[in-house]
Amino acid sequence: MKSFSRGIHPQDSKERSAAKPIKEALSPRKVILPLQQNLGCPCEPLVKVGDEVSEGEKIADSAAFVSAPIHAPISGRVTEIKYYPNACDYDIPSIVIEATDAVDKVTRPGSRWTLEELAPEQIRKIIREAGLVGLGGAAFPTHVKLAVPKGKTVDTVVVNGCECEPFITSDHRVMVEKAAAIILGARALAKAVGAEKIVVGIESNKLDAYKAVNFEGLKVRGGVSVVQVKTKYPQGGEKMLIKALLDREVPSGGLPSDVGAVVCNVATAAAAAEAVTHGLPLTKRVVTVTGPGIKEPQNLLVKIGTPFAELIEQCGGTVGNVVKLIMGGPMMGIAVPTAQVPVVKATSAILLLTDQEVKVEPEGNCIRCGRCVRSCPIGLTPNFLAEYAKTGNWQGAYDYNVIDCIECGCCGFVCPSRIPLVQYFKLAKNAVRELKLAEKKAVCR
Repeated sequence: MKSFSRGIHPQDSKERSAAKPIKEALSPRKVILPLQQNLGCPCEPLVKVGDEVSEGEKIADSAAFVSAPIHAPISGRVTEIKYYPNACDYDIPSIVIEATDAVDKVTRPGSRWTLEELAPEQIRKIIREAGLVGLGGAAFPTHVKLAVPKGKTVDTVVVNGCECEPFITSDHRVMVEKAAAIILGARALAKAVGAEKIVVGIESNKLDAYKAVNFEGLKVRGGVSVVQVKTKYPQGGEKMLIKALLDREVPSGGLPSDVGAVVCNVATAAAAAEAVTHGLPLTKRVVTVTGPGIKEPQNLLVKIGTPFAELIEQCGGTVGNVVKLIMGGPMMGIAVPTAQVPVVKATSAILLLTDQEVKVEPEGNCIRCGRCVRSCPIGLTPNFLAEYAKTGNWQGAYDYNVIDCIECGCCGFVCPSRIPLVQYFKLAKNAVRELKLAEKKAVCR
């Protein structure tokens, strides 16, 4: 099967929820909507305290290009606009809406369209107004991906159905239950960038998803291929997937468009179909609530802004001594401080781990075993990068391409000395960015 070099094979632990159909979660009486829900610039509120809003109404936006508007997931009254803690445990301006008993008509950014009657620029505008971002976790504004830089040509849209993170099954269920929407959304994205080909990559441990998406892909006469790829982590990384499916290598510091590709997640493609054909903004997404610490793991269709605690309760509550709550998966997810934080556009999963799974071991010395080097999918030398980070040698870290690190965690997973390598690399990347910014300012003077 097609794949990339290196990587690791952690236990996938998906059996808890892989067969659980998507179930619509109960609508919350109160939602908290952080104004920073995408990679890029935060939004500014378009409403004020006391305003009545309808489900789907745009309530926050930004004039910046790299941003995506936010829409009301419920009908109700704006009760607060103030700082609330987010998943990273720092306060961010947020809009709070409390539901009213009145049932209002869903507000949509436009009427119904067919894909054939829309021009590429119209598709990009619709997707931007619908507030679409990458739903695989990165939350990069989708319309920005579709704005191909001048001088570059995109010939292929790669649709990422790998979902290689352990425990998470939200994309799996979207592929099984919304395969037609994925193909339609992928066609819309392809038209927006002028791509002639669509390639969907699905890991081999999701045979039912492969069959469902392939069935819909075969209905399109040419241009769409659905490919099984090897089950391996991080197969879903966009550079890894481009290498596996297209045998093209994104250059250091480059983007997929540099090699003629645009990558989108399957859930993003399905949301694009809803935006283009029905004018529906992004106000809800599928979230996997799973882990040894939850009584009834489920895949829930959740309104954005719903507190984690409400979803945990709807899944039967906790079991055992839960010591870690993670937004996302165990490899690249974020440990959140409280279950009161809200679901955002980037929330693919809520993972509850007990004291039986979480073990804190002291950091040892590097024994030069080379396991981290053999596992790194980018081809970096994590052992040297960690030493540069520890000693504050930011130039050395830069010279050894720390900026190319995708923070997948493969190196830390295999390290026998339990060195928190990704944490060191995050520190180094931030320091390198500040160093290069200072150098640029010095040149400008």
